[in-house]
Amino acid sequence: MDDAKRAVLILGGTSDIARATAHVFAKGGWTVRLAGRFLPELQRDANDISARTGRQVTIHQFDVLDTGSFVAFVDALPDLPDVVISFVGLVGEQPRAEIDLDYARQIMRSNYEGPALILSLFAERFVGRGHGSIVGISSVAGDRGRGSNYFYGSAKAGLTAFLSGLRNRLAIDSSIHVMTVKPGFVRTRVTDHMKLPAIFTGDPIEVGEAVLNGLNRRKNVIYVRSIWFLVMLIIRLMPERIFKRLKL
Repeated sequence: MDDAKRAVLILGGTSDIARATAHVFAKGGWTVRLAGRFLPELQRDANDISARTGRQVTIHQFDVLDTGSFVAFVDALPDLPDVVISFVGLVGEQPRAEIDLDYARQIMRSNYEGPALILSLFAERFVGRGHGSIVGISSVAGDRGRGSNYFYGSAKAGLTAFLSGLRNRLAIDSSIHVMTVKPGFVRTRVTDHMKLPAIFTGDPIEVGEAVLNGLNRRKNVIYVRSIWFLVMLIIRLMPERIFKRLKL
C-alpha cells in the first residue's frame, strides 16, 4: 500500500506511550489520527509531530467511558483507518479502589469495557471493508492477578482474553490482523515516581517501535521486552499456595 494512503488511529492519544508511537508511525510515512479527551493537548502534540515528520496529523474527540458515542465517533472520522491502536487505560490506585466502588468501576471500564467495545466496532467495520489491523495495549498485569493491582490487572486480563477471542474468530480471514501488546514497565509520567529495575523497563519510543515492528511481522502477541515473557511464564506456573505467600 502507498505510504501516503496509510492511516493509523491512536486512541488515548495523550499518553506518553501513545505520543511516542505516533512519532514512530509518522516518521514511517503514516498519516496519524490522534483521539482522546483533551483536544488542546492533542493539538499541541499533533503540531509537534507534524513539524518533525512532515506528515498529516489530525485530532479527534474521544471518551472511552462514553460508549454511547462510539458509533458517531467512528462515523465522523475522515476515513476508516488502516490500523487502530488503543492505548486507553487507567492504572488507578488499588487502595482507593478497594473502598470506592465508583472508582473501581472507572478503572475496570477504562481498561476493559471501553477499549473492547470500540475495538469490536472497528473490527466489524474492517470486516465490511475487507482489511485492517487492530492493536490492543494490554499489560503483563493481566497474566495473573496480584494483590497490589487486581482491579487494573483483572480488567487487562479481560482485554487480553477479548483480543485473543477476536483474533481467533477472525483467523479464518487473513485480511484482518489482531495484535496484543504487553509493554511491562515503561518510563512515563505515570511511573516517574517509581524506582523501576532497568532490565524490565522500557521507554515509550521502544513500545512504539515494537508495535510497528509487530504489525509489519503480523505478530499475535508481543512482550515489548522479551524477558517479561519468561517472568510471567514463571509467575503463571507458580502454584497458588506459594503465590499467596509472595504478597506481590
